[in-house]
Amino acid sequence: MASALKAAALRHIRVPVSPTLPLNGSRLNLCGTVRSMSSHGDDHLTKEEVIDRVIDVLKSFPKVDSTKVTPEVHFHKDLGLDSLDTVEIVMALEEEFKLEIPDKEADKIDSCSLAIEYIYNHPMAG
Repeated sequence: MASALKAAALRHIRVPVSPTLPLNGSRLNLCGTVRSMSSHGDDHLTKEEVIDRVIDVLKSFPKVDSTKVTPEVHFHKDLGLDSLDTVEIVMALEEEFKLEIPDKEADKIDSCSLAIEYIYNHPMAG
């Protein structure tokens, strides 16, 4: 619950950035080189984009029958994958979304729906 709340808050936080920086007694103007406001909320992936990309990653995995892949599919129960296969899928998802999933969290991802939720709520997923 706390992680979902944290992720939701991070998607909407804006941090103001000063357009100038002090530099040896003078001021360096950064206008044009830095956005004046920064937020991942503006370019965060939609849930549909995350679902489509997670499903594509699963369908491209050699041991997966692509006709069985749905947003609710369980890696072991529905697809017959073992723990090593699950680790490989999580690694493929990290590469696809350009993020690092800590081992403690990766161990919990055993279904398509959990992967989708984790990635959708991750503020750095791209």
